[in-house]
Amino acid sequence: MSTSILAPGAVLILWSLVILGWVMVTRLPALKKIGVDMSTAVGGRGQNLEGVIPDRVNWKAHNYAHLMEQPTLFYAVILILAVAGAATPLAVALAWTYVAIRVLHSLVQATVNRIALRFPLFLLSTLVLLGLGIIALCATLNLHG
Repeated sequence: MSTSILAPGAVLILWSLVILGWVMVTRLPALKKIGVDMSTAVGGRGQNLEGVIPDRVNWKAHNYAHLMEQPTLFYAVILILAVAGAATPLAVALAWTYVAIRVLHSLVQATVNRIALRFPLFLLSTLVLLGLGIIALCATLNLHG
């Protein structure tokens, strides 16, 4: 089994944790600024902070949530490709492309959050994921090679 296809997944996992750190280092000061005492705060969810703390702070959390959504399909597809022995150079290149686009999407969403920039990146990453999915399907149906 070739593990080269798994490296982009590991990078995306680490990137997701970087975004989580960014959420914490921006959200905690914002909470303090509005008078939330974390030592006595009880319950609550991130969406409760919509309209309470600045949008620019919430954008990081929105992106973290997005990194827990569609990329789960990416992790599954690269595992399928690795197990099926279908980590071809094309598949590996597509996996790295997916990660690069998702990192760029994160940076756009967490900073300027312009939909005119974000949506094309999301669409492009989805098309790359579709390509990986098709390769995985062909590999598991023994239609490759």
